[in-house]
Amino acid sequence: MGKYRNIIFYVATIIFFSCLMYWFFAEGQTLEIGENIAPPKTTGATMWEDFTDSFLTNLHHPLALLLAQIVTIIMVAKLFGWICIKLKQPSVIGEMIAGIVLGPSLFGLYFPELSAFIFPKESLPNLQFLSQIGLILFMYIVGMELDLSILRKKAHDAVVISHASIIIPFALGVGLSYFIYKEFAPEGIQFSSFALFIAIAMSITAFPVLARIVQERNLHKTKIGTVVITCAAADDITAWCILAAVIAVVKAGSFSGSVFVILMAVVYVFIMIKAVRPFLTRIAEAQKGKGFISKALVAVFFLILIISSYATEVIGIHALFGAFMAGAIMPENVKFRNLFIEKVEDVALVLLLPLFFVFTGLRTQIGLLNDPHLWKIGGFIILTAVIGKFVGSALTAKFLKLSWKDSLTIGALMNTRGLTELIVLNIGYDLGVLGPELFAMLVIMALFTTFMTGPCLDLINYFFKGKKSSLEDEDQDENDAKYRVLLSFETAESGSTLLKLADNLTHKMNGNKSITAMNIAPVDELHAFDIDNFEKEQFKNVIETSQDLNLEITTLFKASTDIENDLTNISNKGNYDLLLIMLGKSMYEGSLLGRLLGFTTKIINPEKLLNTVKGKSNIFNSSPFDDFTLQILDNTHIPVGVLVEKDFKSADKVFVPIFNLSDFYLLEYAKRLINNNNSQIIILDVAGQIRNNIEVKELIRSIEQVAPNHITLYNEKKIEKEFLNAQDLMLISKKSWRGLIDSKSLWLSDIPSTLIVSNP
Repeated sequence: MGKYRNIIFYVATIIFFSCLMYWFFAEGQTLEIGENIAPPKTTGATMWEDFTDSFLTNLHHPLALLLAQIVTIIMVAKLFGWICIKLKQPSVIGEMIAGIVLGPSLFGLYFPELSAFIFPKESLPNLQFLSQIGLILFMYIVGMELDLSILRKKAHDAVVISHASIIIPFALGVGLSYFIYKEFAPEGIQFSSFALFIAIAMSITAFPVLARIVQERNLHKTKIGTVVITCAAADDITAWCILAAVIAVVKAGSFSGSVFVILMAVVYVFIMIKAVRPFLTRIAEAQKGKGFISKALVAVFFLILIISSYATEVIGIHALFGAFMAGAIMPENVKFRNLFIEKVEDVALVLLLPLFFVFTGLRTQIGLLNDPHLWKIGGFIILTAVIGKFVGSALTAKFLKLSWKDSLTIGALMNTRGLTELIVLNIGYDLGVLGPELFAMLVIMALFTTFMTGPCLDLINYFFKGKKSSLEDEDQDENDAKYRVLLSFETAESGSTLLKLADNLTHKMNGNKSITAMNIAPVDELHAFDIDNFEKEQFKNVIETSQDLNLEITTLFKASTDIENDLTNISNKGNYDLLLIMLGKSMYEGSLLGRLLGFTTKIINPEKLLNTVKGKSNIFNSSPFDDFTLQILDNTHIPVGVLVEKDFKSADKVFVPIFNLSDFYLLEYAKRLINNNNSQIIILDVAGQIRNNIEVKELIRSIEQVAPNHITLYNEKKIEKEFLNAQDLMLISKKSWRGLIDSKSLWLSDIPSTLIVSNP
């Protein structure tokens, strides 16, 4: 009776309260007597027609429409962002292009009805306000990513270059305005207002995009990287202050009318620096060492952000300047800023910011540029922008006695306009300073100058290729004779484990070995001001382990937007003899539902679809390797050792099963372990092919002569579990390990750790 007790109680409760509600409804109908209740409306339509009418009404509901727009925008933005990453371009370019694609220039031109359904004109104000929230959060992050301490320490040369890279294009922008004012200035707009906005559009630099490019190209440790980051930071602060003044002038209608607005802006900045900043610093000090930020503190900082944005909007210098200032005055504690950025960044950059790109794209009507004359003007605008920013920055850097390579690199990076340019252009469009035709030209200019940064840097490196890359070794001839091991790790613990294995393979080689420990981190998880601290934390355990092992290593850190491709490129181009990595784990391991989710994810994975079309792989991947490891194995031209780690300490006892003749290359690694680690090697002749192969028998005999009692050959197909448990490592080929996985062999659970070695 006890096991039915809960069921009886459940059924009785449902029946009793259902009857009670029925009684109330029945009695409630008697209360309607004497009330003027309108009879139900009858339209004469069928139930299906009523349903379809209701469904179509729900589709056009503002909230449903907004959610459909967000889904469409994020999917298209991420697709184009992925394509740009594959083209070695920042993902922000893809998102900018996605905005134009979804606008009237392409989607609206070829699919006007569908475009009107997804983006009707009456829905655009909702999209605009939501995108403005995304911009406010984005500018808050930009402010936080500025490291003011770097500006104080290294501001001398950087400020000169930065201000030259503003004043030169600013002056050229004013000159450009003189020639295009009559044709492109909207009616009623003064020349001063028009010229100021064109000038600021010419002189802006996108600090966030520039910082990502510097990290991805591994320039952050170089002098040039430090200078250009500092230049961009100074440029950002100066440009936003100038923009605030320009907005004040435009709104007031004249320089004299903007005096009070500018004075109020100065007072606002003074209060933020002298009053609000010390207050926030004291709050942050109270949180020191906790490792998290309380919800109450988050509320305080968000209130400061909103109040600051509100104040600048009311003053007349735009809410985005207030958001930027709120971020810039955040406490300088790096960990504190990182914690707060993590709370804001995903929502701002992934969810809300793509809405701004599409809203910009909906405003951009490239079809208006339907005359060769207009395209000539567009080309002249791009030429002016490039000469002002690229050439101006490069010549200034050269005047400060930097090399031509460094000077041109600074010019190329400072010419990156990206998202920041679109923000300026949209402000100008909202204020009525920029007309639709000129707006479209300037958006194209923003895309072009951002897109050209990568190819320009590649060309500069090509023409000045006398200096070797930091990823190459200086003494190539000397290193050609060395056995070179590259280990790539994700976590500090895995780095230490792989280093122990690398030491086992090379311990007694002394000067004839070279070991490089590499960490490639996703660029989106890094911030320009914290990259050095992040690198130190990642390599801390590895360096300590190398000291314990008395092992000299080289460390290599790289920020990347495409970790798999960067890892394979470095491995292939670096003249390494062996790459060591850890086996990745699928995030979908476990339940049947989880495996199904992983399966469907593989189906919609763009990389997998592309490889399927090319014939490189099947869309239904049944490999025991995760996608990351599989791509490394497929694309790397050197042997790869994949460690399946189960508390690995040292390869003192190694088990080598030989399933067929193609596995014999494993004996070379067994020989290395014997020579360098005095390892005990147990070889299992699973297929009985060793005793019939004279060449392999001779190889085993030669190893026995050098190191007697270190190698044992077994012919038994069955191995006792206790024997397997006594081994430290199983050395196996990629093909044979897959066979063990498919056959669900007990070996895998009995061996403490496994090293899977490929033979390309």
